[in-house]
Amino acid sequence: MAAGYSQAASVAAPPLDLTIQYYSKAVTAEGVTREVRYQETMLRRPGHVWVARVLPPQAAAAAAHAGEHERSVHKHFNPAQLPRHVQLAGDKPRLEYVDMAHKEVIAVPPGEYGNVDFDGSWPNAYYLFDPKLVMAMPLSSRASTVAGARWREQVRNGSFRRVLWDEQRQIPLVIESGDQAATIFNRIEVQPQASVTATLPWQKLQGYAQREYGDFLD
Repeated sequence: MAAGYSQAASVAAPPLDLTIQYYSKAVTAEGVTREVRYQETMLRRPGHVWVARVLPPQAAAAAAHAGEHERSVHKHFNPAQLPRHVQLAGDKPRLEYVDMAHKEVIAVPPGEYGNVDFDGSWPNAYYLFDPKLVMAMPLSSRASTVAGARWREQVRNGSFRRVLWDEQRQIPLVIESGDQAATIFNRIEVQPQASVTATLPWQKLQGYAQREYGDFLD
């Protein structure tokens, strides 16, 4: 994690409830275009980030059925389907997943972060994009329609990255990246909610069993 980030640093950014839309498109050498879309919700509080995938009814039903079947055969862990809780412990993040259906908290050690697609960065978890990297990007001439938000853009070696950074909320509203050949494009849209919830899910885990990520490995 980058030096200089701490609990005090995260307090400076306001608490937020967010809805996040993810979209990616890739064009293969065979001419096949693949698109991926999904949505998550995020709660940001001092020292805590809680992210949950939004599952449509048909996906939720399929996940529940598959989970019960696989648990009856062997241990199963799918990080995409479980809420992710990142805590700031001292100056380092601590990662766990919460299985509410089975009342289990699953701790993931740093050596396994790559297996669950977590980069180990507290700034990336809390801000979605490290503010130091945002400020290092040149300001863009692209117009912003959001008061207090400015576009920053960087082009390097045929690839680009654009960020619409909300300076008051300390959060990106849009992140776009890809290549200038238009074979890869990624877009993240962040929608802050008008109010923040007082009911925080990590405060309701009393009585949950404590598990380790290694328990689910074959």
